[in-house]
Amino acid sequence: MSRPAAPEERTPAADRRALLFIVLLVWIDTLSFGLVIPVLPNLVMTLGRVSLSEASAIGGWLVMSFALAQFLASPILGGLSDRFGRRPVLLVSSAGHAVAFLIAAFAPNLLVLLLGRIISGATGASYSTAYAYIADVTPPERRAQNFGLVGVAFGLGFMAGPALGGLLGAQDYRLPFVAASFACLANFALGWFVLPESLPERLRRPFSLARANPFATFRRISLLGGPLLVLAAAHFLWWFALQAQHSIWPYYTQYRYGWSPQEVGLSLGVVGMLSVMVNGFVVKRAVRRLGEVRTLRIGLLAGALATGLYALADQPALLFAGILVGSLGALGPASLQALATSMTAPDAQGELQGALNALSSVTVVLGPPLYAQIFASVSGAEPLLRLPGAPFLLASCLAGAAFLLVALRLRGPRRVARASG
Repeated sequence: MSRPAAPEERTPAADRRALLFIVLLVWIDTLSFGLVIPVLPNLVMTLGRVSLSEASAIGGWLVMSFALAQFLASPILGGLSDRFGRRPVLLVSSAGHAVAFLIAAFAPNLLVLLLGRIISGATGASYSTAYAYIADVTPPERRAQNFGLVGVAFGLGFMAGPALGGLLGAQDYRLPFVAASFACLANFALGWFVLPESLPERLRRPFSLARANPFATFRRISLLGGPLLVLAAAHFLWWFALQAQHSIWPYYTQYRYGWSPQEVGLSLGVVGMLSVMVNGFVVKRAVRRLGEVRTLRIGLLAGALATGLYALADQPALLFAGILVGSLGALGPASLQALATSMTAPDAQGELQGALNALSSVTVVLGPPLYAQIFASVSGAEPLLRLPGAPFLLASCLAGAAFLLVALRLRGPRRVARASG
């Protein structure tokens, strides 16, 4: 097989093929993560010999370990992608995930499972690098549309992964982890043979440990000021809110409705299906009619309303109403990414995505243990207050704060002009 084209050799048709490949890579990566979501509570209960309420707290710490490793590694990988290109970083990410899922599949205890989560987090640069890749090959006026394609890939993976994971988990709780490892190996093979590099040599810059310091990332963001700082803050609040669904959904639905792993997987499949529909058919049209800023506001408001509905959902019907409203939340990330990349120089897209990913990672460090502890305290045998929807109430407030921040500080439907340098 011929080698992938160098960035200088690419044509518009080659860039379109590269975009297709990166979307497929994101889909496989999301599929692998979705596979294990429905069975993680049962695996934790089995390995730790604990109740569902106790397992939710342990699960929160497992997710936090993943995020902490990702927080520390993400700026480094973002800087390396600006120096050596996107392709090698994506390959390292896929290989690391494959090893991590295999470790988890055969973990004899919770400590080994924790090791797998740390390895997965340390190599987890696929999404941020994918966004940088798309920024490399896409003109600014089309970035919201193409970032929406990443949302489609995420939605398809999130639709198929949990549904398949629930079916496999009915046979053996460890089987979805094995399947996830093979999916990541397929990702690695796809990238190795067909994914071209997107960053030309002339746009690369030296790697800097100072820039790769995850804590220095926050200082640089704080010094930016203006619209980009607003976007970074909204990004942080939005991702903090999302952690409620990402971290306690299987525990919450199993506790409140008695759902099996298959039912949990199917519900998440519905979430993924609606995300695909919004990213594939609504994002482009919304941005064209309303502009990125107004589209972002709609997405954030929908997320705030949806998490509020989850908190009140004493019946599955109300939960699915929240899922329907929450599907419009997919309008937010694509618009935010388009706005942020339009304000960033071409040779700093990797650093930008590393910074945004670092902010996301902080929310995953703080959010899951916080939401898990809240859920455990309101759902155990002797709860402080029997209010299982309390984590989603907090999430609704955070998403609402992101909406208010954008509504008050970003004006008009126009795209923000890209800064030079």
